[in-house]
Amino acid sequence: MIDSAIAATLFGPQDLRVIEHSLVPLAPGMVRVRFKAGGICGSDLHYFRHARTGDFVVTSPLILGHEISGEIVEIGGAVPGLGIGDHVAVNPSRWCGHCTRCAEGRANLCENIYFMGSASKTPHMQGGFASLFDATPAQCIKVPRHVAYQAAALAEPLAVSLHAVARAGEIRGRNIILFGAGPIGLLTMLAARFKGCGQIIVADIAEAPLAFAKKLGADRTIDLSGGDDRLQSLVVDKAIDIAFEISGTAAGLAAAIASVRRGGTVVQVGNLPGGQIPVPANAVMAKEIELKGTFRFGAEFNEAVDLIVGGNVDVLKLVTAEHTLSDAPAAFRLAADRARSVKVMLTTD
Repeated sequence: MIDSAIAATLFGPQDLRVIEHSLVPLAPGMVRVRFKAGGICGSDLHYFRHARTGDFVVTSPLILGHEISGEIVEIGGAVPGLGIGDHVAVNPSRWCGHCTRCAEGRANLCENIYFMGSASKTPHMQGGFASLFDATPAQCIKVPRHVAYQAAALAEPLAVSLHAVARAGEIRGRNIILFGAGPIGLLTMLAARFKGCGQIIVADIAEAPLAFAKKLGADRTIDLSGGDDRLQSLVVDKAIDIAFEISGTAAGLAAAIASVRRGGTVVQVGNLPGGQIPVPANAVMAKEIELKGTFRFGAEFNEAVDLIVGGNVDVLKLVTAEHTLSDAPAAFRLAADRARSVKVMLTTD
């Protein structure tokens, strides 16, 4: 019986250590998963840099990781549909299923949610960057053995992107702009394309991510590093129906509001800095813009797994590097360098 596991644990800003944790006996009705692959997310990087993401502040050691896949090695009792040795994509969300939001069909807004690798509650909810971790059966979605663990792990960010596209409303034939060409921005681009959107424009302040977006199929890219003058033609053309703010910056949100046409839609995907930020609210009013938030995902996780398994969205195109779990600090440093990486994956040792 294995009684310990190694885990990438955050103690403070840029203080990430791979340390050994004791394992408690598996609780009845739970599943123990051996980590196989995990993607480093933008929120993981915020935690790594600042020991916080948005308003969620790390106040005690936190195991990071919520884009994860693995192999079932132990089951606490009878769990129909799952068996030892199954390959699974792990949904980091544990929804209660009985609160008002769950009853409304908005499980992503569950009032009692447990979300792996998050400091939104105290005690913190530990994540999946651990050689062994526990999950509920409902979190474990079986995938065929031919599907790479790395692809299965990326079901989570694809689900985030699918939910963002769903929040935008009718997208078929609509022209869109995405502010932020990181992994979520690129996956939102792929999700929007799959759902039948019109022209896709991607804006960012870094050359390398924009080149990657072009490679993945963006119709046009805009480099905003020298200012937003190139956005003015979009405003004049009145051509942008939907803008996705994914950069997580106040400037990105302002640009999204400025660039979308009158009566258009802005979807805030990025996690903005904590506290109060300036927003051009008069433009929201005068242009009668629909400004929508999007938070995590609901049923889109299963949809994302199906799209990956079916080959409809090739998420592995985003992977630019892999490091073993024991080398997590180096992997995080690489992931933080946008000039050298898009999506960095952790894999089993």
